[in-house]
Amino acid sequence: MPEFKLTARHNSSGGDARWGLVRLHPEVLMALALHPGQGVTLTGGRRTTAVVGAFKPSQGFGTGVALLDEVTLSNAKVRDGGDITIAPATETDARRVSVTGSSLAMASIPESTLRQALLGKIVTVGDTVTLLPRDLLPGDNPAAARKALKGLGIAWTSEVLTVVSTEPYPGPVTILPSTAVTLGSNLGATDAPLGLLDDVPLDIPSAVPQEHLSAAAPTSAVAVADLAGVQAQSAKLSEWLNLALDEPELLKALGASSHLGVLITGPAGVGKATLARAVVGSRRLVELDGPAVGATESGKRFRDVGDKVQEIGSGAGGVLLITDIDALLPAEPEPVATMILDQLRRAVALPAVAVLATTSNPLGLDARLRGPELFDRQVSLPLPTAAVRAALLEQLLRKAPTKGLQVDEIASRTPGFVVSDLAALVREAALQAAVRASREHHDTGEDVNPVLRQEDLTGALEVIRPLSRSGSEELAIGQLSLDDVGDMVETKQALTEAVLWPLRHPDSFARLGIEPPRGVLLYGPPGCGKTFLVRALAGSGQLSVHAVKGAELMDKWVGSSERAVRELFQRARDSAPSLIFLDEVDALAPQRGQSSDSGVSDRVVAALLTELDGVEPLRDVVVVGATNRPDLIDSALTRPGRLERLVFVPPPDAEARVEILRTAGKSVPLAKDVNLRRLARELDGYSAADCSALLREAALAAMRRDVDAGEVTAADVAAARKAVRPSLDPVQVESLRLFAAKRELPGPAGDPSGYV
Repeated sequence: MPEFKLTARHNSSGGDARWGLVRLHPEVLMALALHPGQGVTLTGGRRTTAVVGAFKPSQGFGTGVALLDEVTLSNAKVRDGGDITIAPATETDARRVSVTGSSLAMASIPESTLRQALLGKIVTVGDTVTLLPRDLLPGDNPAAARKALKGLGIAWTSEVLTVVSTEPYPGPVTILPSTAVTLGSNLGATDAPLGLLDDVPLDIPSAVPQEHLSAAAPTSAVAVADLAGVQAQSAKLSEWLNLALDEPELLKALGASSHLGVLITGPAGVGKATLARAVVGSRRLVELDGPAVGATESGKRFRDVGDKVQEIGSGAGGVLLITDIDALLPAEPEPVATMILDQLRRAVALPAVAVLATTSNPLGLDARLRGPELFDRQVSLPLPTAAVRAALLEQLLRKAPTKGLQVDEIASRTPGFVVSDLAALVREAALQAAVRASREHHDTGEDVNPVLRQEDLTGALEVIRPLSRSGSEELAIGQLSLDDVGDMVETKQALTEAVLWPLRHPDSFARLGIEPPRGVLLYGPPGCGKTFLVRALAGSGQLSVHAVKGAELMDKWVGSSERAVRELFQRARDSAPSLIFLDEVDALAPQRGQSSDSGVSDRVVAALLTELDGVEPLRDVVVVGATNRPDLIDSALTRPGRLERLVFVPPPDAEARVEILRTAGKSVPLAKDVNLRRLARELDGYSAADCSALLREAALAAMRRDVDAGEVTAADVAAARKAVRPSLDPVQVESLRLFAAKRELPGPAGDPSGYV
């Protein structure tokens, strides 16, 4: 069997981080007779197995390098830059795999979700694996696994598991849909969520203090004073507990019952259970994990709840805490739910006993839970603001050695992040700092003290995705900003006023007593940069973007399309400040009463109008629609309070085409005989997309002329113009200009402003 001795290097790609992968040069893959997705045996300080893939030679690595992610480096016990032997692996299909992790993971991860997250991974006993699903081949489906993991309410991206047994054994096995993946005994795992640095350290210099590397690990107990951003909620909950448990005679003297049932709501990972534990303090606390109990059969479910009620009632009182109660008592309950509710009523009625419950899905609860004899009070935890995120980051980093950190900048770039997301972010940054320290030690031979730097946190942002956005697709905005958009002065100004001002200057709107605009409608010919404008806008405002094409929300099943609209807006609220981008909005909200689809379009329009201007206000959420047929959109959508700002995105003129060609040609080696300004004047009728396509075709023409060509000449551009023709329809452009003219107001000098 062929094998090669290669140099192991850390794979810094965020897309490959921590899911057990080794990437080889395509020629090495061919020599080993391997295809992407197969297994390879790695021999370093330890023998392990990983999934193999190919890296692009353009990345700058030769045939003698193997790119390993953090987990694979650790499993093989090899340093970054060390030697590793690679050979094809002979893996078998796993009948059973048992893993173990933190007690929190053991209690909250259903085995069906566990199998879905580990599907396709190749493991051996003793290996470390993460819950990040495989995404290597076209058949892989990581979106389904991420959606299932989202409901756990913990920072699953930083959870680490250890393979304790496999069947068959020994040897590597592949986890398949038929594999029984179970949670084994917890071999000394701590109660805190585990991370790579705490439990599977890389082979780093012995001089590196281990306490520095685990500084970001969440602690099991948090003081009330350290609860950033929820002081009002903690004060209210403390007051209720003091009256019900410590001074019940005051309530009795007023003829009121001292029973206390409180529902704590808020987005997943925001710290609901942490708040409850901190406020309870030194009082007796009995916990019941809703997902773990809810996953069992009905008889055991009833017995488990009864045991906890008996435990809290047998002592001198205390607090019963039920986490994620929606998993135990969902909105569509089983018959056993009635008996469980009776047990909870008995617990609430016990003297000197309070019952607290947490949920991130209050609409998915059994309605009977909100009865006056159960949870008649509620505390809601909001998403952290930028200032609160900065305070949380400072707390998470207070024990770590740092240098030159700008916490406020990271806080502004993490909209929608909750405390568990920030903890995962800090853990990933610490991991990157440890890898850098290991590399420096290997290069210099000297002991290196690891220090967390700004680039570590910035790099971690490329890997960690917040829970609020783990189940949705987003626009990739990169480092774009409105400054990168050439020309379009009036259009950029209109978008700045409608989207960025409400987020940057909310005090000005409050001082003037006005509500900020809810949304903007961009309309213009196809290919003129409407989507590019939205990406630049999101980059300028550091917004999370939820992009949806109009037809994606349409479903033939009754109620499904309306639910999709509600879930879209809820995700945006959970990740605020955010921007909802409705591309081709004319397909989503056509004129009502003119469709022949059994009323689906009409109901979707009604749901969209309700979300835009309904009872529940949109805070720090802006809606931007884009269309090239504004005349087809339902008129109710563009009235004030909804998509009230209509912004015309005109086809580019000569000056705008110059800027577009310069931007598109930054990475194209143009010869000196290529005059972009003269070329732009000749491209009348070309859209922004046409201009970019022209330079792309010119580069291909240069390759046809000489496959080793080093630059694109004017002759290549002339040849490209024969293939790339203008796509703008003069009739459509004129129709859109007339539509814009009807809505324009004269500017101060009599010139049209270009928008309303």
